[in-house]
Amino acid sequence: MAVQRSRRLRKKMHLAEFQELGFSVSWTFAAGTSETDIDATLDAFVDEVIEPNGLAYDGSGYLQWEGLVCLQQTGKCTEEHRKAVREWLEARQLSDIKVTELFDVWWDEEAAEL
Repeated sequence: MAVQRSRRLRKKMHLAEFQELGFSVSWTFAAGTSETDIDATLDAFVDEVIEPNGLAYDGSGYLQWEGLVCLQQTGKCTEEHRKAVREWLEARQLSDIKVTELFDVWWDEEAAEL
């Protein structure tokens, strides 16, 4: 039986039209990559694929990076977003690139493992 919730409650709980879909991403820089090159690549990642697509990225690493990609505004990432991120990383010849399926960034207790 479906539970009826008010718009305000759906918004507060990030449900229905307020659901947010995102995806996890990870990659590895080649051994010996300098901090300067890593910083430049991350700056370009944000400037060339994250910001122009209205996305947000929260991640960390040094030679191995992983993080979450979602929209800057409430909404749902799409397969096109996943494809753009994957293609950008592949074009930089980074290794061990993994892009998960879309998942609910608030409620998916089993967010895809990298």
